[in-house]
Amino acid sequence: VARRRTTILPRDKQSGTLLKPADSYGSHLEGGITKNLSSQSIRKYALNISEKRRLRDIQETQMKYLSEWDQWKQYSSKSWKRFLEKAREMTTHLELWRQDIRSIEGKFGTGIQSYFSFLRFLVLLNLVIFLIIFMLVLLPILLTKYKITNSTFVLIPFKDMDIQCTIYPISSSGLIYFYSYIIDLLSGTGFLEETSLFYGHYTIHGIKFQNFTYDLPLAYLISTIAYLALSLLWIVKRSVEGFKINLIRSEEHFQSYCNKIFAGWDFCITNRSMADLKHSSLRYELRADLEEERIRQKIAERTSEETIRIYSLRLFLNCIVLAVLAACFYAIYIATIFSQEHMKKEIDKMVFGENLLILYLPSIVITLANFITPIIFAKIIHYEDYSPGFEIRLTILRCVFMRLATICVLVFTLGSKITSCDNDTLCELCGYNQKLYPCWETQVGQEMYKLMIFDFIMILAVTIFVDFPRKLLVTHCSSWKLIRCWGQQEFAIPDNVLGIVYGQTICWIGAFFSPLLPAIATLKFIIIFYVKELSLLYTCRPSPRQFRASNSNFFFLLVLLIGLCLAIIPLTISVSRIPSSKACGPFTSFNTTWDVVPRTVSTFPSSLQSLVHGITSEAFAVPFFMIICLVMFYFIALAGAHKRVVVQLREQLSLVRKLSRTAPREGVDLLWLPLSTTVPKPRLREAAIAEGGLKEA
Repeated sequence: VARRRTTILPRDKQSGTLLKPADSYGSHLEGGITKNLSSQSIRKYALNISEKRRLRDIQETQMKYLSEWDQWKQYSSKSWKRFLEKAREMTTHLELWRQDIRSIEGKFGTGIQSYFSFLRFLVLLNLVIFLIIFMLVLLPILLTKYKITNSTFVLIPFKDMDIQCTIYPISSSGLIYFYSYIIDLLSGTGFLEETSLFYGHYTIHGIKFQNFTYDLPLAYLISTIAYLALSLLWIVKRSVEGFKINLIRSEEHFQSYCNKIFAGWDFCITNRSMADLKHSSLRYELRADLEEERIRQKIAERTSEETIRIYSLRLFLNCIVLAVLAACFYAIYIATIFSQEHMKKEIDKMVFGENLLILYLPSIVITLANFITPIIFAKIIHYEDYSPGFEIRLTILRCVFMRLATICVLVFTLGSKITSCDNDTLCELCGYNQKLYPCWETQVGQEMYKLMIFDFIMILAVTIFVDFPRKLLVTHCSSWKLIRCWGQQEFAIPDNVLGIVYGQTICWIGAFFSPLLPAIATLKFIIIFYVKELSLLYTCRPSPRQFRASNSNFFFLLVLLIGLCLAIIPLTISVSRIPSSKACGPFTSFNTTWDVVPRTVSTFPSSLQSLVHGITSEAFAVPFFMIICLVMFYFIALAGAHKRVVVQLREQLSLVRKLSRTAPREGVDLLWLPLSTTVPKPRLREAAIAEGGLKEA
């Protein structure tokens, strides 16, 4: 194709004049860029290589006129940034399951890859939670118990306490029959009840070292607050990162195609297998974009009658969903009441199966509800005609409400039984149902332990006895019509995500009542990763409906944040409202767990006490709340302004794109872009500024 020359000078001589000071626009751009040369890398600017070399020369010229101190500061800043980049590059090679997750991304798309990345995040989170509890609670006890340090235990003083409230009969009947060990291992009773796995084991007031006394009750409460605060901050930080990505990517669909086609390839790939995986990943991303575009076009072409029909159908189906949820909640309530009323029978009066059924009845009902309802919701949502992205989000919302609400129903049912006295004198004296729950914190921890163990057993059982046999039947019995209709399974992202969010919520609630539960959760999620990877690779087929990873990562964290908020509610009530057990645990000398905080504050100097009381008073809380509201409104307004800037920059880029089509016909001086996208010189620089501003916004 012949190209009409628009200037006399050759192209290589033009490139050096892009930023000449004689051009007012060029000098303005040069001045704006050179001001930031010290703080930003030249490679970040959307300019060709000749202009980047010119900027580098300008930077080196500017360095000559700086003082030695300023030169050293800029050199140190560059060296530090280069060191951070190298360190960040090295840490990527140390990521847990990095190769496995990249392989999954190439074979099954970024939607399923986001699930395994999410699972890896939960493994690291639980490991950190366990380390917090271990350092604050377990380590001082172990150092004293095994005489590693010169320290002694400080026992709890039993003052002004009725002796009947301190009775804690631990059954030793697990030694009678061999199968009792299995029951104890699965339910946390018997020999496990007396170990450091549960709250009741930590019945000491403190640890006396040479120079100070370690306050174990305060450390126990601080560890709970610390792991909840850490979880909140970590989840919010990752959610904000995902939200920023969604804010940029969700506005312009055409830009998404361009980014993947023209800038989606990773030129650092040198391995053939990794190149094939990258090809597959890009193909899945484009298929997901096209699928969403098809659904969006289908929705836009609906008539009024079709719209009314689909909304009426959705209303009816949502009524069915609410009815299913109500039935599940009622079944869990009845099962919990029945189990708690019969669990105190002697073990030798019941056979092995009956005893195990009574102990695990709430867990069985909850697991059945969690197993059946996603199947019902998946069937229902196919008739509601949503886009793939919204379909997965709505299914997750329904399932998360179901799964997390079942835990709340169980916990609040236990709480009502613990505080229900029914005119019992001993119950009113102790403040809780001492006959049924002599150490109610340990028994709540046992319920959380049973939920986690049973959930893990069900995941393994479904994979071994359902997924793999189904794959064998589909492979070797494909001639049967029923097997063909059943077909090879797909990896259900909503159900699997809700499974690990459900397990993590159990861990958050149970970590206060069972301090070693985060360690069990870490081991559980590690095993689940390999089990799910094997199931995905050998029993699942790629889904014909693709899902975006960018939206999924943010939404998974949002669901996890909901689970954390629901976990904080029962923990707050347990710590501040329900009287602590008088027969076990580190808080036997306190009315409630939270009473350790006022007791600790009372030991502060008078000036510090006045400061703490002032901060916690209403006189400080009301102005502080008003200031927080003002700051929140400011950031909301700032976010709105940033969004408007993003829209303006997009319109500016769109205008430059339109001008690039008319520029060759008008005989305007052309620059360094390809023939099909050439732009007038001022507009080209404007596009570079707009692109940089869009990334900053």
